[in-house]
Amino acid sequence: MRRFLSSSLCCLIAVVVAVTFTPANGAAQQTPPATTRMAFINSQLVLKAAPGFAQAESLFTKDVEGYRAEATRLQATLDSAAAAFNRDGVLLSPSAREAKRKELETQQQAMETRVSELQQLGVQRERELLNPITTRIQTVIDGIRAEGNYSIIFDVSVLGSGIVSADRALDLTDTVIRRLQAGR
Repeated sequence: MRRFLSSSLCCLIAVVVAVTFTPANGAAQQTPPATTRMAFINSQLVLKAAPGFAQAESLFTKDVEGYRAEATRLQATLDSAAAAFNRDGVLLSPSAREAKRKELETQQQAMETRVSELQQLGVQRERELLNPITTRIQTVIDGIRAEGNYSIIFDVSVLGSGIVSADRALDLTDTVIRRLQAGR
């Protein structure tokens, strides 16, 4: 098993070296490959420090509170109707009880549909408020990447980014924030 892994690794390295050092036309490469410069940011810190974020967050919170209030009101209406059915259902004829039960199911389905619509409105509103900010952030990051000749900039705030430790000298978060706040 160990020999298999060792030979597989050697083959993989040989393929990578062949692909890296052999151009498409098959001739040997004249210049060595460029070094890869990497850096990272914490996009959550950048977003929170971005101009306009506090206002967008405030507007979004206000809108979401309205959506939640409507969902709570719908749930309370449904709960009240269900309680009335449980209390008075024994007094109803079987056909009236079945009709009332179906009416409650329809009301519950309507409530679930509306709550789903409210959730979609929330997502749409969040996107609407954040898109201009995130577009500006991306423009600043792209500018810094080009200026610094970075090949890649990672986001350490993303769960599962794979970065568990990095040299703080590679952290461009403060640079991005300064540029955003300076309007450059």
